[in-house]
Amino acid sequence: MRLNTLKPAAGARKERVRVGRGIGSGLGKTAGRGHKGQYARSGKGKVKAGFEGGQMPLQRRLPKVGFRSRTAKDTAEVLLYQLDKLEAGTIDFAALRAAGLVPTTAKQAKVVKKGEVTKAFVLKGVPATAGARAAIEAVGGQVLAE
Repeated sequence: MRLNTLKPAAGARKERVRVGRGIGSGLGKTAGRGHKGQYARSGKGKVKAGFEGGQMPLQRRLPKVGFRSRTAKDTAEVLLYQLDKLEAGTIDFAALRAAGLVPTTAKQAKVVKKGEVTKAFVLKGVPATAGARAAIEAVGGQVLAE
């Protein structure tokens, strides 16, 4: 076997059909496109994704659902009982990050009421829900939102 004797298998490579080359070719005149219509026109065979021939497309027939907050991925949730484990008297965003309660990707945090709090502390510059604020103030703590 030599490189100059290699050939593809029989029937593996078909010759291109030349359309619109006369009545004898079998694909003359309309060249296999039929008569008139969208697909008979030059350059008009393609339609945009989701087009249904003028019928109202599915993505417009269905109702709009839901909302995704853009800031949700930047905001970390800190649970109330986790703050009770911290030793600091004043807790701010930097202290939460240092304690590992907030991931490094988060730009802000919010304290949510889950569990109990027993020690009094000052929460500075970190927002808290109404329930969490009430629980912190009930044990003698403060919430200073700046």
